[in-house]
Amino acid sequence: MLNLELKLNTKLFDKKTEQVPIRNGFGEGLLEAGQKNKNVVGLCADLVESTKMNLFAEKFPNRFIELGVAEQNLAGVASGLATMGKIPFISSYATFSPGRNWEQIRTTICYNDRPVKIAGSHAGVSVGPDGGTHQGLEDIAITRVLPRMIVISPCDAIEAKKATLASIDTGTPVYIRLAREKTPVMTTFETPFEIGRAQIFWKSSKPKVGIIATGALLYQALLAAKELKGKVDVEVMNLSTIKPLDEKAIMELAQKAGRIITVEEHQIAGGMGSAVAECLSQNCPVPMEFIGIRDQFGQSGTPDELITHYGMDVKSIIKAVEKILKR
Repeated sequence: MLNLELKLNTKLFDKKTEQVPIRNGFGEGLLEAGQKNKNVVGLCADLVESTKMNLFAEKFPNRFIELGVAEQNLAGVASGLATMGKIPFISSYATFSPGRNWEQIRTTICYNDRPVKIAGSHAGVSVGPDGGTHQGLEDIAITRVLPRMIVISPCDAIEAKKATLASIDTGTPVYIRLAREKTPVMTTFETPFEIGRAQIFWKSSKPKVGIIATGALLYQALLAAKELKGKVDVEVMNLSTIKPLDEKAIMELAQKAGRIITVEEHQIAGGMGSAVAECLSQNCPVPMEFIGIRDQFGQSGTPDELITHYGMDVKSIIKAVEKILKR
C-alpha cells in the first residue's frame, strides 16, 4: 500500500492527478535559493526558458550570465565564480551538460572541489520528438563516477525544488537530473527529503520483490505495485539520491524481499541499477533484474511510445517481477 507516513499525494492514482514538469521544480527552487542567499548565481547555455532558469534571470538579472552555446565555458566560468565565494547553478540539456563539457566539469569543478550545481534538463527518452541526439541517457553514469560529485534524480517537481534548495548547503559539486515532460506529482511539500536518504513509497509486510526506482519512472513502478496488489507483494523504493547511495536502506530492502528490480530512464550500464548492484554484490547478493535502456540510443516519438518501446512501462516492470520470481 502507499506509504502515507511520508505524506505522499493521496490522489496519486486518480486519472486526473496533477502533472508538472520536473524541470519546473528546479526553476522554482533556484528562484527561492536566490532570494535566500545573495551568493547564488545562475549561468545558462542558451536554454534559459527550456531549463526554467528564466525565473531566476528575470528576478536577478545582475546575478545571471548567458554564456550562449558554449557548455565548456559554462563549466569553467562557474568554477571561477565558485572560487570567489559564489554558489553557481549552471543549466543546459543533460546531453550537453554534463555531456559535452564533462572534462571541464571533472577538472575545473570536481578536481578543484568547487560547489557548482549542475542542472541537466531533458534527460531520458521522454524528451520525445527531439530525438536521440537530445535524449540524455548516459548522464548518471558520467557524473556518479566523478569524485566529490553528488548525484540527484528527483521523482517529481516538488522533490526537484527541495533538491535544488538542499544543494546550496552541501559545499560540493552537485548534479541534478531533470525531465522535460509533465509527470505525475507523487509527493507533497510535507514529504520529507534529505540528500542521501532513500524512502519506501509502497509498503508491504512480506514483500517478495523490492523495486528500486529513480526519477519520473517511479510512477510506473508504483502503478505496477498497485496492479500486483493481491497477487505479489512488493515494496517500491524512491532512490532520488544516486550518490551518495543509501546503502543501508538498499541492503535492508534486499534482505527483506530477497529479490531486487531497478527502474531508471537511463542506460542500464553504469546507471542507478549498476550502483545498486555494486552495493549488493559486496554486501547482500540477491537476484536482480534491470529496467532501463539496453545499450541503445533514443529516437523520435511521443514520451509514452518511447517508454513502452524501450521496455520501461508498467507491463515491462510486471514482467520483470514475474521473471525474477522464477529465479
